[in-house]
Amino acid sequence: MGVTYLLDTHVLLWLLASPERVPDEVRATLAAGTTTLLGSAVSAMEVATKARTGRLPGAEALVATWGARLAELCVEELPLRTDHALLAGSMRWEHRDPFDRLLVAQALVENVTFVTADATVRALPGLRTLSW
Repeated sequence: MGVTYLLDTHVLLWLLASPERVPDEVRATLAAGTTTLLGSAVSAMEVATKARTGRLPGAEALVATWGARLAELCVEELPLRTDHALLAGSMRWEHRDPFDRLLVAQALVENVTFVTADATVRALPGLRTLSW
């Protein structure tokens, strides 16, 4: 049985547009035939929001083709559920970014490894990460 990984939004974007930003060993781990990769509905909202507000220039095309682009990477969609939202809102964690809070809550509830380069997120006790 393989490991299931939830991709942080920046990791998903890098894998799609600049895979060299993800270390070779991390890409190799994610590409192993026994792994399952998840992309969250939270990441879709984050990308769409940042595209709309101009904080992620050129992302409109990605938003329009989101499902197909995830399929290219063999990434399964993870919907946002109430239990994810309740944990995100109630966690005793000072991190204020709502997207990060929701993604971390999803990783915890689903008991999966979170893939991130974000040192602030990696420091959360109890969160299993694949990081650099």
